[in-house]
Amino acid sequence: MEEIEAKIKTLREELERHNYNYYVLSNPTISDREFDRMMKTLQVLEEEYPEYADPHSPTQRVGSDLSKEFEQVVHKYPMLSLGNTYSEEEVRDFYERIARDLNEPFEIVAELKYDGTSISLIYQKGRLVRAVTRGDGTRGDDVTANVKTIRSVPLKLMSAGYPAEFEIRGEILLPWAEFDRLNKEREEQEEPLFANPRNAASGTLKQQNPTIVAARKLDAYFYYLLGEELPADTHYDNLEAARKWGFKIPDVIRKCDTLQDIYDYIAYWDTERKNLPVATDGIVLKVNSLRQQKNLGFTAKSPRWAIAYKFQAERAVTRLNSVSFQVGRTGTVTPVANLEPVLLAGTTVKRASLHNADIIEGLDLHLGDMVYVEKGGEIIPKIVGVDMDARSMLLGAKVCFIRICPECGTPLVRPEGEAAHYCPNESGCPPQIKGRIEHFVTRKAMNINIGPETVEDLYNAGFVKNAADLYTLTLSDLLSLERWADKSARNLLASLEESKQVPFERVLYGLGIRYVGETVAKRLTSAFHSMEQLEQASFEDLIEVDEIGERIAKSITDYFADARNLTLISRLKEYGLQMSVDEETIANRSEKLKGLTIVISGTFNQHSRDEYKAMIEQHGGKNSGSVSGKTDYILAGANMGPAKLEKAAKLGVKIINEEEFLNMIAE
Repeated sequence: MEEIEAKIKTLREELERHNYNYYVLSNPTISDREFDRMMKTLQVLEEEYPEYADPHSPTQRVGSDLSKEFEQVVHKYPMLSLGNTYSEEEVRDFYERIARDLNEPFEIVAELKYDGTSISLIYQKGRLVRAVTRGDGTRGDDVTANVKTIRSVPLKLMSAGYPAEFEIRGEILLPWAEFDRLNKEREEQEEPLFANPRNAASGTLKQQNPTIVAARKLDAYFYYLLGEELPADTHYDNLEAARKWGFKIPDVIRKCDTLQDIYDYIAYWDTERKNLPVATDGIVLKVNSLRQQKNLGFTAKSPRWAIAYKFQAERAVTRLNSVSFQVGRTGTVTPVANLEPVLLAGTTVKRASLHNADIIEGLDLHLGDMVYVEKGGEIIPKIVGVDMDARSMLLGAKVCFIRICPECGTPLVRPEGEAAHYCPNESGCPPQIKGRIEHFVTRKAMNINIGPETVEDLYNAGFVKNAADLYTLTLSDLLSLERWADKSARNLLASLEESKQVPFERVLYGLGIRYVGETVAKRLTSAFHSMEQLEQASFEDLIEVDEIGERIAKSITDYFADARNLTLISRLKEYGLQMSVDEETIANRSEKLKGLTIVISGTFNQHSRDEYKAMIEQHGGKNSGSVSGKTDYILAGANMGPAKLEKAAKLGVKIINEEEFLNMIAE
């Protein structure tokens, strides 16, 4: 019995960890199918051995994506998960159970299961008043400000005939095209790539800055209407009504009268879904009649009248030939599996990311192994397992993460708490040197008219060893290179000259300081108006800046503690690059709000929330997303969150309106 108890405990711990990876970190480490298998095993064990029951077991709740950064709202109707099936036999079992339980004619509505992040929208008198994530099924995060940036979400309903108040549920999605664009940007910054659009959508929706959310062009599809006075008695007709009100209801929804109709729908979309602009991972089947739904009822976790059929992930088996290790501009070392070419999801796959040392160790890879490679909802091929039955007696060498840099021979380091290994030889490791120069010349940084091949040529010729060397190039230097003509050489020199007018924030971004992306660079230049001020800023000074945490602050102080970086900056300044915020921008700033921390809550008439945030920073104040003992004021508009109001009263924080705030900065 002790063995059973230990197994139950282990399963619970593993499932909780995977719940956290999936819902909180948006970084799942196992497939949905493997998670479901573990959950089913735990459910069976708990049923067989009720003496080990635990109200806090993962089987007793829905996974959570709650964030401490957002107000939490209780769902009027719990957002339960659906039971999953993976075969037509299980679909038949569901269909036959419905027929047996109802003992009367019924229809099934078949819909695609979109692979995004669930959302619940509340409308009152035809206007959107609140958007809440699924959370733990009972309560979720209020992400109204972010959802309002999604153009497919109606803020005011069209037509007529909608209830005075109702809830509609759907999926927030990142289209494939936008996912590719976003990952390309992250690759340029050597930031971890999103594994799939679902993770990207989830991460985007949890951003504290709605401007970032708006820039990512999320989409929203809707599939479920709830309320006391719905227009129809069937699920299908309610969705058709919602379509007329302005909601994006997928046009692939079908009513099925027979089990064969359902099988036909599954067969069609198993292939055709690959042509859709958004990710899908299955089909949802629902009893159409609301009366019949009510009669069928719910289990503790899911409705009895609906089920999800999950598509099989795209998987292939191929040979692992070798593993190579790539070094990026920040020194991050990424392992890549080199595979025997194999056709997978319509493309030939030759390489797959292995991410980090922990992933490699967990897979127990050996050279020559036959490995399972999946795409499924993933656009980045990944190895998910090894075919142990195919291992021969002539077992190849075990794959281990390297200890020294493959480019310069420097011992690698792995900072505590991080998954990645780094090469610390920033000044002598060729890929890092060339990578930093490539980053420096990009459009979002200095916008210098050269690409990676030219950087490679300039580096190999000995002309350029760091970004400052670009400004020492001469016409004769460039003409001495192969394939360079007079016109292209003069164009590059002109581009270098134009880059001297690039504003300070982009110069700072171009330096390639680890974790200092575009947004962080803007935050820093708003707080520190010159490179000199930033150099002199202490760790404590830095973490006082909005959105600058300890990791970023340490990276910045480490950067300026290196004499080689100070020499680089000094040379760039000497060549005429902008090392401070221009006087006009500074002239429009003041210290009227210096030392004040202000929380913005609600909706406003005269300016947007983002405009008010900019005003606070412009006048020396600090924006905060949550009320605490350090909060000086809450700038409150309409529909201020009740949780913030209650906390403000408890802490004695003064609440001001738009007019009072504008008077403060006008004085």
